[in-house]
Amino acid sequence: MAYIVVLNPIIIANGKDIQGEVIGDGTTPNVALVAAGTAFVAGVLTILMGVVARVPFALAAGLGLNAFVTFNIAPLMTWEEAMGLIFLEGVVIGILVLTGLRVAVFKAIPNQLKTAISVGIGLFIALIGFVDAGFVRRVPAGPPLEMGIAGSLTSWPIFVFVVGLLLTAALVARKVKGAILIGIVVTTVLAIIVEALTSSGQFSAENPGGFQLTVPAWPTEVFGFHNPLVLFTEFDPFGAFSSVSVLLALLFVFTLLITDFFDTMGTIVGVGRQADLVQEDGTLPRTKEILLIDSLGAVAGGAGSVSSNTTYIESAAGVGEGARTGLASVVTGLLFLVAIFFTPLVSVVPYEAAAPALVIVGFLMMTAIRDIDWTDYEIAIPAFLTIALMPFTYSISNGIGAGFISYVLIKVVRGKAKEIHPLMWGVALLFVVYFALGPIRVLFGL
Repeated sequence: MAYIVVLNPIIIANGKDIQGEVIGDGTTPNVALVAAGTAFVAGVLTILMGVVARVPFALAAGLGLNAFVTFNIAPLMTWEEAMGLIFLEGVVIGILVLTGLRVAVFKAIPNQLKTAISVGIGLFIALIGFVDAGFVRRVPAGPPLEMGIAGSLTSWPIFVFVVGLLLTAALVARKVKGAILIGIVVTTVLAIIVEALTSSGQFSAENPGGFQLTVPAWPTEVFGFHNPLVLFTEFDPFGAFSSVSVLLALLFVFTLLITDFFDTMGTIVGVGRQADLVQEDGTLPRTKEILLIDSLGAVAGGAGSVSSNTTYIESAAGVGEGARTGLASVVTGLLFLVAIFFTPLVSVVPYEAAAPALVIVGFLMMTAIRDIDWTDYEIAIPAFLTIALMPFTYSISNGIGAGFISYVLIKVVRGKAKEIHPLMWGVALLFVVYFALGPIRVLFGL
């Protein structure tokens, strides 16, 4: 998960608000400060998850949510106000947890649909790994995706990824303890050597054969510290309602809430199943505690100006190595706090060295597909849509929404409406609104 300490600042620290300012005020991005804040909030929340919920689930700034805030919300208001909306969203989710509604929704989902969520997330994070490493790329014309550069594996960074993937796969197949971590470390060293010999450089339109995020090299400095507590004075919970219309502000909060709510639900089901923590009724022990700490992630992320923090699907990497208790989260959280002082070292690991772990973890999560009854179309079609749309739309929430809506619809057309849990009706309706947010904005001129 260390990559988020580098990636989150790249996304949000460079974004400017309606006043042309960046996080922390001024017009010059303070990437190091945001990196320190990212590591601090993730560390504290992950330790809380380990101590209070006692599960191996780690938290950090949510990808997708941070981009939504940067590119859709902040340009319409100040950064303080944008982070204030995230804070409010976390408060609302926390209330839903304390009233029992969030746990009730979790229990209302059919078990096989929960399995489909786990499988879909497996495919999703495998695709993330392939894309992050540049093995799979978007193309301006022709098919949506292609392998490598113009259909050819012709760059040294891709070579590093392929070697890392084969090495990690071989170690996992031989059940070597620490296989995923060994794969990351060895591949990082290989990446540093390859870069020193080939000078592949940074990926860009002019240099498609470069490393995707971080150019691997021995760091010129080891220590670096920026006080993350400075950012906790940079949020305004209610200012957004005067910068934009009340309706638009509420739509922003609703969008953040829906995405956070169901991304987390999918993640804890997927990782929990991989860790054998899911009980016969499809729930996890201490579900309320898990969801409460996760809701604090949005509160702390907004207050700390680092975007909403959420339970991370990459927790499955630790589970894949044998993590089963909160001790794993405590260790992960402490290492996040240590990362505050070692920001230069965090940036050493390139995507190409971390991505093989995501692909292998994706495979491990995919194995649960055997538990879905593909002969029963009432569950098989919603399960398929859930699994397919997560990677195809690059969104966990989109897949869950499609699965829920189609499940309710198919039950109704087959005359089995009474079998639908009342909360599933409500959630499906919310997802209809979620998918219709674009037309709603057009209709009201937002």
